[in-house]
Amino acid sequence: VQLQASGGGLAQAGGSLRLSCAASGRTFSRYAVGWFRQAPGKEREFVAAISWSGVNTRYADSVKGRLTISRDNAKNTVYLQMNSLKPEDTAVYYCAARNVGLINSEERAYDYWGQGTLVTVSS
Repeated sequence: VQLQASGGGLAQAGGSLRLSCAASGRTFSRYAVGWFRQAPGKEREFVAAISWSGVNTRYADSVKGRLTISRDNAKNTVYLQMNSLKPEDTAVYYCAARNVGLINSEERAYDYWGQGTLVTVSS
């Protein structure tokens, strides 16, 4: 599976962005997908994850109520809708997929990674 993250850019605090993670491969619908982010000078951290069916989701406490993960298996794409953005959301965002359809918040659980897309939120 190859993953391509896109949609990053510059936004003002309180604004919105939508990230996309496009995947190759016919079996993408079987994979759980997660979003992670890495801010300058910090370790990469979990943001959100979605199960293969889209029924189950999980979020980091810092983004609950502001970010929403969803997927369209017909388009082999997972989305991260980011609302009410804060300067502390500034980071490179990575999408990742795992060979198991169940969600997981641990980096080591994921088998495939995209290249990352930069989100910058100005105050």
